[in-house]
Amino acid sequence: MATTKLRVGIIGCGGIANGKHMPALAKLDTVEMVAFCDIVEERASKAAKEFGTPDAEVYTDYRELLEDKSIDVVHVCTPNSSHAEITIAALESGKHVMCEKPMAKTAAEARQMVEAAKRTGKKLTIGYQNRHRADSLYLYDVCRRGDLGEIYMAKARAIRRRAVPTWGVFLDKEKQGGGPLIDIGTHALDLTLWMMDNYRPKYAVGTVYHKLGKRENAANAWGPWDPKKFEVEDSAFGFIVMEDGATIYLESSWALNSLDVGEGRTVLCGTEGGADMEDGLRINGEEFGKLFTKKPALEAGGVDFYDGTQESPGDREARLWIESILNDTDPVVLPEQALVVTEILEAIYDSAREGRPVYFENGRKID
Repeated sequence: MATTKLRVGIIGCGGIANGKHMPALAKLDTVEMVAFCDIVEERASKAAKEFGTPDAEVYTDYRELLEDKSIDVVHVCTPNSSHAEITIAALESGKHVMCEKPMAKTAAEARQMVEAAKRTGKKLTIGYQNRHRADSLYLYDVCRRGDLGEIYMAKARAIRRRAVPTWGVFLDKEKQGGGPLIDIGTHALDLTLWMMDNYRPKYAVGTVYHKLGKRENAANAWGPWDPKKFEVEDSAFGFIVMEDGATIYLESSWALNSLDVGEGRTVLCGTEGGADMEDGLRINGEEFGKLFTKKPALEAGGVDFYDGTQESPGDREARLWIESILNDTDPVVLPEQALVVTEILEAIYDSAREGRPVYFENGRKID
């Protein structure tokens, strides 16, 4: 491993790489981005000029990038269908890997990724940056301190009224594996399981809908979608029962006739108190025979003419990931945790398709 700066390669130079990964890594003086790969060479070249070292290499085949033994870390920012293939190859070539969410298109692929990390001894993490928001970090500390008691009911929420991503391969079932459930529902479920510190599902029941995706000229945040290309669900819902009896309701949509919207949110109900993210972070409980609601002030400012400074979730994610490599500590998102998220998401899809509950054994979906 490099003794001065970690050498990073970026595989996939599209939206998420430009919007989160590369800008965050560029702020760290402990790394340098030395290689960029994309099937569209112009995208890789543009990224290299904007974020790379003067001698940064550009590739259109990720295998060639992985042959560079001087690269320490790889960030995989490609469509879901290639996450496992590229991640496993990168781990086996001696690189640590940050893979963008979801972990993989299928649970079987996600299991192979975990096994590869264990086999190679390299670090693997998944890009669930919502854990790094100010409200998430505060609520996590509340949960770990035991303020909510035993959390036995939760909601994982990722509801958009009309915000279907119309670019890239988001609507391509073969490339992505699904729609809002695997795209944004995965964030809400990860956040909820992390708060509960509960990764042992017992069974899941799901429903998946293709109700609005075939509409022509539909209202949408990013302009009308093409119904002929809308191959994935427009909304999906799941009911998960954990081994200890706790229940989680997961709701996800890109297009739903609802005014009750919000994504990357969790609602937690415990024996001693509860919490939600419906109007900022709210903690509720009972004290001295009275009910209370507490709203922490999470803003960084508070002084006239000063907005404060606060590390963005993407920046914090990148910094702590790199520090985990340099300090040889566990990353914030463990691959085993991300695997359980993928197992549950797949179980919801399976349940909806087969019309039955899907059961788990030791956190693994029973096929």
